Amino acid sequence: MTTIASQIVFHPIVSQSLKYGGTNLGRDKAYRAIQYFARLYAWYLLRQGGKEEAARWTALKAHLGLARKLMRLGKPMEHLQAAFKASFSSGPAAEVITTVARQIGYFVFLTYDTVIWANTIKFIKLDPETAQRVAKRSFQFWFAGIVFSLINGVLKTARLQKEQRALQESAPWGEKDLGEEAARETKLNAVKIARGATRKQMIIDMCDVWIPATGAGVTNLNEGALGILGLISSLLGVKAQWIAVNGKK
Repeated sequence: MTTIASQIVFHPIVSQSLKYGGTNLGRDKAYRAIQYFARLYAWYLLRQGGKEEAARWTALKAHLGLARKLMRLGKPMEHLQAAFKASFSSGPAAEVITTVARQIGYFVFLTYDTVIWANTIKFIKLDPETAQRVAKRSFQFWFAGIVFSLINGVLKTARLQKEQRALQESAPWGEKDLGEEAARETKLNAVKIARGATRKQMIIDMCDVWIPATGAGVTNLNEGALGILGLISSLLGVKAQWIAVNGKK
């Protein structure tokens, strides 16, 4: 019995899960996935007439959202630092500008998000009209940040595709210089990895953009659609963070 218990407790999946959950980003991604599943499931239950059961999942969604806001305290400064660092980078001007704009958008969004959290826990008191205006501004800057992220992704993808084509066409013919060939292969692999990472981020952004767009009044998707989109992007984020922490696909 003890052997079976130890095998369960010390199973690699358990150890990897603890390692994943030991990071703030890992917990945030997991909470987000549950939050958007709760949003989707509550919408489904309401459509089936299960108001009482839906209320439980709606409450879970709300409390997870509040917990995630608490976990993000201080994060606006991270994005502001990232904006300053990006502004001094030597990359293509269009990519630098969109990166800076994206980080500033996230900085303002998360700053408003902090105000919303403080008002929700009654640390500060905003009248309903002001609270609604702050929430809408938060969605607007979140939307702007994702739009700039998508533009950056398109620009970066085009550049990396061009670089990849140039490296593939520069493959030596006949007698090879092994040193040059190794350097070319290293650069080519780096470009392929960068393209893959950019493509994954664009997929996440294309799912996420509809959430703040709806909150800002740009679109009008229902709770079910937003729940599905948020769940997909959250699971992709969970997978990416799992690989980053555990080094395994």
